[in-house]
Amino acid sequence: MKRKDFLSATAMAGMAIAMPINIGNASIQPKTIKGNRLRKGDTLGLIAPAGFISEKEMNESITNLENLGFKVKAGKYLLNKHGYLAGTDTERAEDVNAMFADSSISGIVCARGGYGCVRMLDKLDYSLISKNPKVLIGYSDITSLIYALYQKAGLVAFHGPVGISTFNEYSVNNFSSALLNPSTESQFYNAADEDLSKLEYNPYTIRSGKAIGKLVGGNLSIVASLIGTEYDISTDGAIIFLEEIGEEPYRIDRMLTQMIQAGKFKNASGVALGVFSRCESKPSQSGISNSFSLKEVLMDRLFPLNIPTVYGMSFGHITNKMTLPVGIKAELNVDDLSLKFLETAVN
Repeated sequence: MKRKDFLSATAMAGMAIAMPINIGNASIQPKTIKGNRLRKGDTLGLIAPAGFISEKEMNESITNLENLGFKVKAGKYLLNKHGYLAGTDTERAEDVNAMFADSSISGIVCARGGYGCVRMLDKLDYSLISKNPKVLIGYSDITSLIYALYQKAGLVAFHGPVGISTFNEYSVNNFSSALLNPSTESQFYNAADEDLSKLEYNPYTIRSGKAIGKLVGGNLSIVASLIGTEYDISTDGAIIFLEEIGEEPYRIDRMLTQMIQAGKFKNASGVALGVFSRCESKPSQSGISNSFSLKEVLMDRLFPLNIPTVYGMSFGHITNKMTLPVGIKAELNVDDLSLKFLETAVN
């Protein structure tokens, strides 16, 4: 090889090494798509994409959905058990894919959270899902599935009640206004929620103001764990909503710090925190706690962001649940504890 040709080839090779490689189109955000609104009489698919459920919990979930006026079709592997999972990764993914492929199914409800969604994300058929957009709803660990559906298929999915949740008036009204009778009315914090009556659940302002942006978020542990993966969602210009359960303040601190250091709040529009259930520090044997309180951690980590931020909105591991779509434009008003959808989340 001539010296000139060798130098040219070497330079081109160096450029190829320096250029970012797009693996599996991870950096490409598909066009946002929405499922059709639900109607009473529709058939909902019931799946367990994370932790396993008992037959009693399955029957409870079916009853809950039938009481809302829906028919229910159980996933093939709904009652399977594989350790702490509801069947193998392949089985759980097959149930998800099958529900999207089934033309008789209008929407999909996750029976419970737990752990395990993230393990089967690479087995989902995102091309199939994007061609058959449907409502999917769940919360907690289901956050990873919601993220993957949006990031890989562009599908707006919903952080809301699971099959075994308590479908009280507040939760049903929110469910209906998001999925059956799509509304852009404000969804307000409900002071009557018995879970929020506890001192540590009282809502408070971290930074006053209003924010407009795309809703992105879910369970804090899951959101933090997806950073750096192909399923993570951009938070630029977004209203980030977060909830958690059973994590002590230092762990909340660690996860929020990870998000801060990863730049997840850098260009965000605002932060809406739900209820962080059982996330206060546990006293030592002497009865004295050496920990920061949950509120101290949230103020310390989030106040310096200088964006509208509020704690105590009605979503999370509590009775009264908002139904929050990931991927639609909304307005957060910290001062009156309201979250207003600026577009409908279903067709």
